[in-house]
Amino acid sequence: MRKKLLFVYNPHAGKSKIRGKVSDILSCFIRAGYTVEVYVTQAAAEATEVVKKRAPQFQRVVCSGGDGTLNEVISGLMELPPEKRPVLGYIPAGTTNDFAHSLKLPTDMVKAAMVAVKGEPFPIDIGYANDSYFTYVYGFGAFTEVSYETPQEMKKVLGHQAYILEGAKSLMTLKPHHMTVTWEDQTIEGDFLFGSVSNSFSVAGMKGLWGKDIQLDDGKFEVTLVKQPQNVLEWPELMAALITKGGKSPSLLQFKAKKVHFSGPEDIRWVKDGEFAGSWQEATIENLHLPLTIVKNT
Repeated sequence: MRKKLLFVYNPHAGKSKIRGKVSDILSCFIRAGYTVEVYVTQAAAEATEVVKKRAPQFQRVVCSGGDGTLNEVISGLMELPPEKRPVLGYIPAGTTNDFAHSLKLPTDMVKAAMVAVKGEPFPIDIGYANDSYFTYVYGFGAFTEVSYETPQEMKKVLGHQAYILEGAKSLMTLKPHHMTVTWEDQTIEGDFLFGSVSNSFSVAGMKGLWGKDIQLDDGKFEVTLVKQPQNVLEWPELMAALITKGGKSPSLLQFKAKKVHFSGPEDIRWVKDGEFAGSWQEATIENLHLPLTIVKNT
């Protein structure tokens, strides 16, 4: 009996990158021994509902789109009992494709389709924050929105250092948020320009800022906080710390944690996986250890 595969894709992701490649992608699946059912999404959150209803009938789910589509599909899988979650394959088709870098997926969509059905199944951690799931980042402030709004072509031209400087300009113009941050047995209070809780080698197209010791399956997130510098002399030090990847600054705090709680006196705009996640005075962000399996490139 042939195995069954559900292919969910967003036809508009990444300026319709998938157009003209669907037949080649389906051929990859069929040659790998799957009977394929295709679902083309037309609206936001549609992928979540489709996966929630249909995924238990399949041995594998493969999705194609940007980070937002991947988030929707994973959110649908997470609504299912663990024993009914099929293995997930991913064909990146967005503009940033942050999590695809962590999985070492090819940029060529047909090659990525082959990985989706023949690559290595890999259990990963998933994030949960304020009643919603996220794949690789939940954050607020300077880089979260500015970075995602910067065209990918611009990111390539600027390079890491120039791009960080470009994004860091927003640090000087944004109003800081007064917050209390609690994790493990520690608490810090201050005025923060940026905060992120991530599980990825690349966030908003930036690689390396979050360090080298990143594991997608260790039960912990990498947390980065940027405090408001206390004086003008601390600004150059902060910029240098961001540019040199691993530099030190009293305004830059990085640590690992399984669970982090943010609270403050005002609503703050949060972003998850590159999409707006809502405005909250408080956010509890938790690592769910190895709840599902995704396919990575070996």
